[in-house]
Amino acid sequence: MSATPSSDFMRRLAAAAAAETMPRFRAGGDVVNKHASGFDPVTEADRAAEQAIRSLIAADFPDHGIIGEEFGAEGAERSHVWVIDPIDGTRAFISGLPLWGTLVGLTIDGAAVAGMMSQPFTGELYYADGDGARYEGPGGPRRLATRGTRRLADATLCTTTPALFDTPRRALYDRVEEAVRLPRYGTDCYAYAMVAAGHVDLVIECDLNPYDIVALIPIIEQAGGVITTWEGGRAEKGGDIVAAATPELHARALEFLQE
Repeated sequence: MSATPSSDFMRRLAAAAAAETMPRFRAGGDVVNKHASGFDPVTEADRAAEQAIRSLIAADFPDHGIIGEEFGAEGAERSHVWVIDPIDGTRAFISGLPLWGTLVGLTIDGAAVAGMMSQPFTGELYYADGDGARYEGPGGPRRLATRGTRRLADATLCTTTPALFDTPRRALYDRVEEAVRLPRYGTDCYAYAMVAAGHVDLVIECDLNPYDIVALIPIIEQAGGVITTWEGGRAEKGGDIVAAATPELHARALEFLQE
C-alpha cells in the first residue's frame, strides 16, 4: 500500500462529495444550528458529503482511522487517520457564495502528509499527495507554487473575519493587518488554496479544529509555503494558525503575533 493516496483517489473523493453538495447548493435546504448559543450551522449537504467520503475511505483503506466534523472519530488511535470537513465554509454555502470547499486530509503518525480542497461549483481541485501540490480545473492542470513575497508591506492577507479574535489576539492580528498591503475577509479554506496557488501571501486564523486545517497543511507545505500555530508549532491539532508564502514572511508575521 502506498504511503499516500493517489491523485485518482483524491478525484474520487472530490466527486463523491460533489454529488451530495452540488444538488443542495443554492437550493434553499434546511439549516440546523449546532449550538444553543451563537450560530454554528450544519446542513444536510454536510452530513451526506461526509458519509460519502467515509464510505470511500472505508472501502479502499479499511485499516485507516477517520475523524470527521459531523460524525466524529473512528479508529483515531491508528497510524493512518483521515480527517474530514465535508463543507468548510458552511456559512458561505448557505449564503450561496462559492467560497466553501470539501477538505479531506491524511495523517500518518500525527503528521499531515496528503490532502485536498475541492470546490465543485468552480470546478477546482487543489491537492497534495507527497509528490508536490497540484491544481486541476479551469485553465488546465498545473503544479502549485507559492509566490516569493517576503515583506509584510507587499503581502495580501486573508482571514475569515477579525470579529472571531478575542481582545488580546485581535490586537496582535491588527498589528499584522496594518502592516500588509491588502487584507481580505470571508475566504475560509479557499484562502489557503490561494496561498498555495501564488495569489495570496498570508492567512491568519484562530480557534481552528483539526478538520479545519489538516487537509490544507500538505497543500501549503508542498507548494513551498509554511504553516504553523502562532507559537511556531505544528498545525495538525488546530488552534491559532498562520500560513505564509515564504519562510521570511512567516517569520515576520510570527514576530507581530507573539506578545
